[in-house]
Amino acid sequence: MNRYLSGFANEHASEALPGAMPEGQNAPQRHPRGLYTEQISGTAFTAPRAENRRSWLYRIRPSAAHPAYRRIDNGLVRGAPFDEAEPPANRLRWDPLPFPDTPTDFVDGLVTIGGNGDPGLRSGISVHVYRATKAMDRRVFHNADGELLIVPQQGRLALATEFGELETGPGEVAVVPRGVKFRVALPDGRARGYVCENYGELFRLPDLGAIGANGLANPRDFLTPAAAYEDRDETFEVVAKFAGNLWAAEFDHSPLDVVAWHGNYAPYKYDLARFNTLGTVSFDHPDPSIFTVLTAPSEIPGTANCDFVIFPPRWLVAEHTFRPPWFHRNVMNEFMGLVHGAYDAKAEGFAPGGMSLHNCMAGHGPDAATYEKASTAELTPQKIENTLAFMFEARFPIRPTRFALETPALQRGYDACWQGLPKMFKP
Repeated sequence: MNRYLSGFANEHASEALPGAMPEGQNAPQRHPRGLYTEQISGTAFTAPRAENRRSWLYRIRPSAAHPAYRRIDNGLVRGAPFDEAEPPANRLRWDPLPFPDTPTDFVDGLVTIGGNGDPGLRSGISVHVYRATKAMDRRVFHNADGELLIVPQQGRLALATEFGELETGPGEVAVVPRGVKFRVALPDGRARGYVCENYGELFRLPDLGAIGANGLANPRDFLTPAAAYEDRDETFEVVAKFAGNLWAAEFDHSPLDVVAWHGNYAPYKYDLARFNTLGTVSFDHPDPSIFTVLTAPSEIPGTANCDFVIFPPRWLVAEHTFRPPWFHRNVMNEFMGLVHGAYDAKAEGFAPGGMSLHNCMAGHGPDAATYEKASTAELTPQKIENTLAFMFEARFPIRPTRFALETPALQRGYDACWQGLPKMFKP
């Protein structure tokens, strides 16, 4: 049996045991293998067919079979309204957050950097960093507030989900839909990375418009897990995130007990090396939107709740052009991270595992050293290699948490990188 099924948001069908998938109907009166039928819906029942996401699950026990949840400590996880600290007008940048000193799993190692909107209103995002040093043992997590876009920076993650197993690592991304339960193991012993929690419309592939039929991320390169299940009558702690807070309940069985499933609402992963990067072959640096992997639209046409954009290895061939990103101010709000290598608009200070935040209309662009080098370089074809940066570009300002503004990892001298830009005006 193949471990993965290919295609973005495709209608897939997978069974871990023969006969676990009903034939000819979704919900038989009594399942021949004694499984319970359950549907999980990621969109409203009446959403247009092209946008409707749902899957049918055939499981050993229904999700309803559990005791009451109790509130647990949020740790460093925060949720809307993101008002515990006054958001500064300044540009912000952080060094990589260190790993915890004590063994910490994926959930306990989450720290919220900032966010906006409200999960109850299905609008906005929050941005987290995970730092895990131990596997989740008989512990499972699900998020009712939004889907999770996971960007590994160091170490692999082995995700055991209700739909099957999904392994992802640096250079890849994984998306766990809202409400889907999963557990995280660490094949490399520890792992760190970024998480975008999307409260709004589900991530999807951007329309290509004038690009045509091909380019950017190809649907067939997205992988969804084949069915796999656990039949374990043991105590599991299930942690839920709901309305910004963490809750927990003790199940007397593993909730990862789906024996078969079919539908188009499921976890998936994508290898960013398969992104077909497009760019100018004449002059001028293109807008970063040309590097969009996934987009979560809003009710305003052309304005995303959040775009996921990458800056991968690519050729630069533009003539008579300043090739790095130009200086700009943007109505959107940009959170950037670096998976590996160096970012071509920063000479130093932006390290792998680090991050920056440039909110609405904050002037930014290449630092002084990058400007000097790029403005005097010989413009021969050049390939940017051994790098991978990304951006969560959000509709609303990202309001930092108190932790983000007080951590020693915050670079309090970040503004200095632009102070060396000289006056060169020639009237």
